[in-house]
Amino acid sequence: MSALSGSISRRYARALFSLGSDNGRFEAYGNELAAFSALANGSADLGHALSNPVVKVSEKRAILEALLPRVGASAEVSRFVLLLLDRGRLDQLAVIASDYERLTDERLGRVRGRVTSAVPLSAAEFDQVRVALEKRTGKQVILNATVDPELLGGIVAQVGDLVLDGSLRSRLENLSRKLLN
Repeated sequence: MSALSGSISRRYARALFSLGSDNGRFEAYGNELAAFSALANGSADLGHALSNPVVKVSEKRAILEALLPRVGASAEVSRFVLLLLDRGRLDQLAVIASDYERLTDERLGRVRGRVTSAVPLSAAEFDQVRVALEKRTGKQVILNATVDPELLGGIVAQVGDLVLDGSLRSRLENLSRKLLN
């Protein structure tokens, strides 16, 4: 994605966010936009139909007009998605949804992060990590968990620029460096 298209996607995200803020529905709009983006990106047939230049814009519009109400999109989000189609920006939907999510998180004082462990974390361990990160950042933390057996043990947590590496692999590498120096 070029810097120009990133700038354009942010403008579209801000425009819908502003509308949602004005009527107190910015979080709902973000959820609707994310759900539709996931559907469009998750369905090869739908993605192909919407991105194929051979398919007429009128046919794409008919597909969207039939599909948007079925996925629970509000009138405003439906009009927004149709506007993206009309302006030839539907291919930016995932980026716009991501930009919108950042705006929502910023407004609500949330940050997103990732915790990676060698084995799946229990619910209690996951909550313990989340609470510790919330104390450290002073914000609500929304975590995604991933498993990486190469860590050997421990966890690596990342929220924005903050990286807390408590992995066994990292500890072994540090010990090796100390022994070699």
